[in-house]
Amino acid sequence: MTARRFTGRHMLAAMLGFFGIIIAVNFTMAWFASSTFGGTVVDNSYVASQKYNQWLAAARAQEALGWTVAMTLDPARHVEVTASLPATRVTGTATHPLGRLPEQALAFVQTGEGRYRATTPLPPGRYLVRIIVDAEGTRAGFQQDVPA
Repeated sequence: MTARRFTGRHMLAAMLGFFGIIIAVNFTMAWFASSTFGGTVVDNSYVASQKYNQWLAAARAQEALGWTVAMTLDPARHVEVTASLPATRVTGTATHPLGRLPEQALAFVQTGEGRYRATTPLPPGRYLVRIIVDAEGTRAGFQQDVPA
């Protein structure tokens, strides 16, 4: 039995196979990345970086107030808010994390002491809910992930 020689054709086939697999994987990963990315986080990262310290100071001031807010979904998918402060107005938005669905504006009605319920239900899916609470002449913002 004679051994087969390794020729230039064998080397060419090995190189084409090796690089073909790498290129196919790269194109597949690039397609997945571009098809699942919903958009930008901020429009201008330089401007956002300049406002970062202001955002931290506002967050510290809000935290010093000691206000807390909890958000849940009822069975009909209405966002329910329980606040530790007497709010005069609660508004909000629900954003799909990947930006695939349009942002939903939320209006709330008071259902009890410190309890508020959105007037419209959320469509199925996971959302980042941001609410603004106006109370005692102060405005506070809160956000929370609401599961699917």
